[in-house]
Amino acid sequence: MNVWSAPGALHIARGEVEDADSLARLHAQGFYRGWPASDFADYLGDSRITPAYVATDARRRISGFAMLRISGEESELLTIAVDPKMRGRGLGAALLAAAFADLAMSPVKTLFLEVDETNAPALALYHRFGFAPIGKRKGYYPKPDGSAATALVMRATIG
Repeated sequence: MNVWSAPGALHIARGEVEDADSLARLHAQGFYRGWPASDFADYLGDSRITPAYVATDARRRISGFAMLRISGEESELLTIAVDPKMRGRGLGAALLAAAFADLAMSPVKTLFLEVDETNAPALALYHRFGFAPIGKRKGYYPKPDGSAATALVMRATIG
């Protein structure tokens, strides 16, 4: 089992079905429409297709996670979330680095994602990891006020 270092005396390991409730809580803190724990449990149940990387302490208290979907030589970053108290400390970068390291040992050659085009911190992080914009999806992210944000579709090469 791979384990990666993370800031704040945390480490990154693969997510497990038992982490579903924690991931749902973290996701709801970062996104207007959080996903239910049952969805996370389903994803975590097939870690070959939808691996998750969790930043956790020695007692398995999770402070952040990234979840992927793998299909052949392509993968998609489904979501990434960091506890608001831990943001700005490099945890998101550590999670992405772990995912990239793991994917480098697989047949995956390309990683895709969608991000709100106004999310400057996320865009800065993704650019650091070599993601480049390849398209847009208008009205992709619903907002609390009833409007919808445009998603920027990005791609990075693995390896």
